[in-house]
Amino acid sequence: MPKYDFYHNVVRAALIKDGWIITDDPFIIEFKGLRLYADLGAERLFTAIRDQQKIVVEIKVFNSLSLITELQKAVGQYNIYRTFIHRLHPDRKIYLAIANDIYLDFFQRPAIQEIILDQKINLLVFDPNLEEIIQWIS
Repeated sequence: MPKYDFYHNVVRAALIKDGWIITDDPFIIEFKGLRLYADLGAERLFTAIRDQQKIVVEIKVFNSLSLITELQKAVGQYNIYRTFIHRLHPDRKIYLAIANDIYLDFFQRPAIQEIILDQKINLLVFDPNLEEIIQWIS
């Protein structure tokens, strides 16, 4: 079983506050002999349109001296998870969860924006102090 990220419980609480039901903690991905663990699986029902939305969330802290190294690892992990989730759970959308301070600083740099756009990375930006989701970026 993998070790929880520093913000695991914060993101979990923020999702619940936002109306999500946590369905998997962790979300296990088994594909052709590989077993991987994304942080959370969640879903919520939109009763007005009777539609169910399902997501997988991978939480990243970005707390090392090299933010670009953290990004390289996060993008690689995100892309591997997305590949397998697309094949196993095509009804689920994957998000990379990051704290608002790292989003407002590092993720606003033009080069980083290009990477996020080019790699088609969905972001879940959260406030760790308030345990709230600030924005969803698809």
